[in-house]
Amino acid sequence: MKTKQLKQIFKATALALCLSSAMTTYAVAETKDEVVAVVDNSVILRSDLAQGIAEINHQFEQTKKPLPPQQYIEQQALEQLIIREAQLEQVKRYNIRPDEKALNDAVLKVAKDAGSPSLEAFQQKLDKIAPNTYAGLRNRVAEDLAINRLRQQVVTSRIKISDQDVKNFLSTPQGQALLGNQVHVLHLRIAGENATQIATQIKKELDSSNDIQALSKKYSVNGVQVDAADMGTRNLADIPTELAARVTTLQTGQTSELIEARDGVHVLKLLERKGGEQKALVPQYLTRHILIQPSEVISEDNAKQMVNSLYTRLKQGEDFAVLAATFSNDPGSARDSGSLGWVSPGVMVPEFEQRMKDTPVGQISEPFQSQFGWHILQVTETRQQDMTKEYQERMARQLLGERQFDAELDSWLRETRNNAFVEIKDPHLDRKKNQS
Repeated sequence: MKTKQLKQIFKATALALCLSSAMTTYAVAETKDEVVAVVDNSVILRSDLAQGIAEINHQFEQTKKPLPPQQYIEQQALEQLIIREAQLEQVKRYNIRPDEKALNDAVLKVAKDAGSPSLEAFQQKLDKIAPNTYAGLRNRVAEDLAINRLRQQVVTSRIKISDQDVKNFLSTPQGQALLGNQVHVLHLRIAGENATQIATQIKKELDSSNDIQALSKKYSVNGVQVDAADMGTRNLADIPTELAARVTTLQTGQTSELIEARDGVHVLKLLERKGGEQKALVPQYLTRHILIQPSEVISEDNAKQMVNSLYTRLKQGEDFAVLAATFSNDPGSARDSGSLGWVSPGVMVPEFEQRMKDTPVGQISEPFQSQFGWHILQVTETRQQDMTKEYQERMARQLLGERQFDAELDSWLRETRNNAFVEIKDPHLDRKKNQS
């Protein structure tokens, strides 16, 4: 989900780059610009609208679709700019900013797509087009990244997936396919006159017999055709959806209800069900630690001195549990002699996780620093934990979230637009006035 959105961001930004040579320069635009719309505390200038129109025209050219009326394009471009500005107002309100590395990486991606090997070369190339073109493009990329982060935070918080939703999904054919489940199914299709009546008789016999060829031969008479197939053991994803939906509800040895279809009446029997054989085995570390945090009372230097002193005492044989309970600034683990319990990868900050992986069982790590302060840790035991169920549920939750994301995003964008103060200065661009 996130990767797809970032690609769209880069594509839009690269498009702006391609159009920039055909646009008026920023310096000239500033002297001739006029305000065409006000959005909350921001304004949309005529030059912004011109760029938006050029981008829409370019999109139609790329798809080779006929251009709609120019007034429609202008109104559409303005509407997109209004929604963008409304989002940027929230970006300012929540003080959302992309970090410098993410911004540099994003601009470098655009630069390489444009054939420039470095940011410096890219800047020189753009600023030859017009002064400050690179700065304007970089600002646009920063805004796009901030908007994307805002959307992720807000829209994700609106998506509610219950445990029951996950359970229901995992019982569907799609969910069963996600689990890697396989089924061995017998399939009969009955077509011709009185197909439903014949299918009812076949279903009754199929309850106590697996000889589908004998059933086919017995009932394929008087204009009735009974096709029988042993589908073998296969993934649920490989079975037609309408049939797979019936299979997921069957118990082993059970026959389905009659399935009416355009090509006849279908009957299924489940002979065997196999769960996914692939296990998600995750390494876990039984870990305890001591945390010394700098504060108003403890300076950075004092914190480092304290943790070094504790490390020396541990190496001299003092009890880790006692020192953790006495000195650690992590109240949750300090109450339990420094214990963090079984820790899985991806839970701790990178510095902590790497040191945890690198420290042999039973030994004490050297002091190291993270964003939380100075740590000493000890791994007392390791194990391979079967997290298959948790992994499957997490995958199901992620898939359900992706399904809901676009709908929630559209809903949130409409709300954002409706809640924004918008004043369109040019009546020609006001869709509501032109519709009335």
